[in-house]
Amino acid sequence: MTSRTPPPTAPGPGLQPFAQQPGCWEQQRTRARRTGHLCCGTWCTQTCEPVLIRERTCWGFVDWTVPADDRLPERPHRIGVLTPAATRLQRLALRWLSRRPAQRLPLLPVSVRCSAAAVAVLGLVAAATAISHGTPIGVAVPLMLLMPLLTEHVPDHLDARADEHVRTVESEAACRYLQRLAGLHNHLIQVAADSDLDQARRAAEISRHQLWDAAGLLIHHDTRAVSAELIARERLLVQLVALVTDLHSPTDAGSALGGRPAVPAPQLGLHPPGSGRQSDRPTRRTPTAPIQGRQPHA
Repeated sequence: MTSRTPPPTAPGPGLQPFAQQPGCWEQQRTRARRTGHLCCGTWCTQTCEPVLIRERTCWGFVDWTVPADDRLPERPHRIGVLTPAATRLQRLALRWLSRRPAQRLPLLPVSVRCSAAAVAVLGLVAAATAISHGTPIGVAVPLMLLMPLLTEHVPDHLDARADEHVRTVESEAACRYLQRLAGLHNHLIQVAADSDLDQARRAAEISRHQLWDAAGLLIHHDTRAVSAELIARERLLVQLVALVTDLHSPTDAGSALGGRPAVPAPQLGLHPPGSGRQSDRPTRRTPTAPIQGRQPHA
């Protein structure tokens, strides 16, 4: 049996950039404006590519676009969800994916990494020095050519290996839906961190698996094809948020322990109890005997 009543309202706004790190968004935006090009509208003549800021979370990462003005982005550009119960190696892979984007040097045919260009220059100097000290040319020149190639292609190979442990969602509709689920999951994580209840930690673990499963559905299917399963997962997360919020609230302690709603404390009046006020309990009156010698009038 399923309830047709709407789920409780989700607490607060959804996923926002660097909500747990005040001031970090302004710093990252200022750095991105110095190093990248921001699209200013239809009059922009350069090749406009979105400048992204990657935010690393305990459950994955979020890529935010940098608007031209000072407003916050409405939705993420990309969301990555790390596998639940990740090992140390998988968390290191997430850190590798959450690094800063590599700066590329545009050349005529292709663009290369600035690190690869720097390694090529250093390799040329090192090869010339080694040859002058007697190192054979057949050894120095291949090493000089191999080092820039490794610097250019090894990071891409590591990215592909690290992506095996992360489910990345990029489409607009999928990111917008996963944004709501990630906002609910962040709320559960925050409540579990501030609470000592096992129910709060268990709810955060359940929501973590639901976020992982929802990311898999959004990657392999269209949102309309799996809308029923996505709504069921969002409904479960909203119910977990409502339950954990009631357990964590100090006013609902009686409800969490005894299963009954907490009785509010009585309101005190102008005088404290027992200071001259008559008790509300009815007093027992003793019957008095009739006075002898008196007869009722006829």
